[in-house]
Amino acid sequence: MRLLGNIIWILLGGAISAVCWLIVGVMWCISIIGLPVGLQCFKLASISLNPFGKEIRYEGGAVYFLLNICWFFLGGIELALVNLIIGILFCITVVGIPFGMQFFKIAKLSLCPFGAVVERVDYI
Repeated sequence: MRLLGNIIWILLGGAISAVCWLIVGVMWCISIIGLPVGLQCFKLASISLNPFGKEIRYEGGAVYFLLNICWFFLGGIELALVNLIIGILFCITVVGIPFGMQFFKIAKLSLCPFGAVVERVDYI
């Protein structure tokens, strides 16, 4: 079921979200200072391609907090808005609600990506 959900996800909007993450990652990688941020964007593009069966756990820390503040103004708002709008469009129909909820999860991740750990969840 997870595989089917991820395939449908990619066809119905997951690819758009992943491309947005990749574009922002490339823009951050232009400078040496932004390289760690760009690499994080590339890692998080993978969750945009297959979010079903993955959960996000947030860890704290002063460095993560400072990076998230910089990220919020220099790329996070745009990515969050894209994912939020697509999520709202999916939630209009009952069938699209699971996909909309995944877009909301990625929108939250778009606002604070640093300190986030993506874990695979195995349901019994």
